[in-house]
Amino acid sequence: MSNTVQDQPTGSTTTEHHHELKADGVSGAGAIVMAVAGSAPAYSIAATTALLIGAAGLAAPAALLWCGIPMLGIAWAFAYLGRSDVNAGASYSWVGRALHPILGYLSGWSLVISATIFMVAGALPAGQYTVSLFDEKAAGNVWLVTGIGAIWFLVMAGCVLVGVTITALAQWIMSSIEVAILVVFGVIAIIKALSGAHTNGAAFSWDWFGFGHFSGMTGFIGAALIAAFYYWGWDVSSNLNEETTNGRKTAGIGGIIGVVIVFLLFEVFTIATQVMLPEKTIEGSNNLIGDLGQAIIPGIGGKILIVAVMLSTIATLETTLIQVTRSLFAMGRDHTLPALFGTTHKKWKTPAFATLVVTGVSLVLFIGSNALGSVGDILNAAISSIGFQIAFYYALAGIAVVVAYRREIFKSVKNFLFIGLWPAIGAVFMAVVFVVSIPSQFESNPKDPGTAWLIIIIGIGTIAIGLVPMAIYWRKGHKYFSRRPLETGEEIPAATVNVSVIDPRTDPEHFQK
Repeated sequence: MSNTVQDQPTGSTTTEHHHELKADGVSGAGAIVMAVAGSAPAYSIAATTALLIGAAGLAAPAALLWCGIPMLGIAWAFAYLGRSDVNAGASYSWVGRALHPILGYLSGWSLVISATIFMVAGALPAGQYTVSLFDEKAAGNVWLVTGIGAIWFLVMAGCVLVGVTITALAQWIMSSIEVAILVVFGVIAIIKALSGAHTNGAAFSWDWFGFGHFSGMTGFIGAALIAAFYYWGWDVSSNLNEETTNGRKTAGIGGIIGVVIVFLLFEVFTIATQVMLPEKTIEGSNNLIGDLGQAIIPGIGGKILIVAVMLSTIATLETTLIQVTRSLFAMGRDHTLPALFGTTHKKWKTPAFATLVVTGVSLVLFIGSNALGSVGDILNAAISSIGFQIAFYYALAGIAVVVAYRREIFKSVKNFLFIGLWPAIGAVFMAVVFVVSIPSQFESNPKDPGTAWLIIIIGIGTIAIGLVPMAIYWRKGHKYFSRRPLETGEEIPAATVNVSVIDPRTDPEHFQK
């Protein structure tokens, strides 16, 4: 990464602090760990498996497969876009340069909104799973669970604040334990299934990976809407590209490998659920992951899997906070948000101001949603709307790589597949998910169209709100809003990191009206 340091005035004894993130704070292997933690495999399995099986039936593994393929195309898009522009804003920068600044800005804004909502939603399960380890009845105590969830969130915020090295270490510890537990349980489940030593579940069939068990296209789309968001969060590795060793390549590779790892975990546990648990248990269980754990390892299995879910939930709070703060940092650095967001702590080299603001806002929303019913209802609708924002910025990234590399796509079969066809399939899939999500809300809430409208308005409206700050900063004529094509092909190795090293608070551009 090339940095330019401004000369100090003659005779100056002070050293100006340049606001940049800490280089080489995350290893290549750490990028993979971050990507896996971002998708929160154990948490996703616990929270969504029953819902997915309810929508797809025995076709749940097929839904994960046929949604995982286009998702991997988006991961390839992130990898190639990251090679041409190392930027903590990721899709915010890439889409803005490859397509248009308006789309880029809204892409970054969508990530900030969806991630903030998810952090508020994720803090409660972190408290619930922690309390349930000691007393399952106490897990119903709203204020106890809220307090424990808030404590975990503050601990993770503290890790993110004091340095990316500490953050990466925390992820290594939590995610390694989580994945190790999942792998052990997955292997035991496979052995039991092959030996026939399972409960009253369905007999495994390779047909589960085909389209035969879907109830037509409507059934597939419904399952796809659920399955697609099992994977969300792996792209945190791209937001850490400025802080990753050889981030131009390793950050993107980390995301790709992360998607593959969580795909395998999702498939194994979805199949295990269908094989080892009877249909009635899956439909009526309030603790599906605990029931599955008991079926795999009777006695203590349920508790052990709950530990994995707890660690997964806490870990994903941290990675989601990273995505928000790095996106805000990139926007502040570009003067497309208040310049303070683009500043870093002098010692820790983390976006301290952005971290403190996001932590404060999230805590207020989290506690308020559990204390006030009306706030909670709105927040629940906001959580249901996250899919709109995710599909929006993923689709734009898939389109951006095709446009940016359009002169390179047909130079080789490899380029055509990994830069052209696969990302394009991912983009189309995400665009379809975005569009189909609108009528699907009314199908999911047939007796309550008001809730459906609220989810749609929040989902699309929160994206549109981003036009307001964008218009304000566009009018000030900041550089982000000028067209700056991405460097691709042979230009990539020589391309410089697109990072400002000027203090946003002293940059003359900051004082433009």
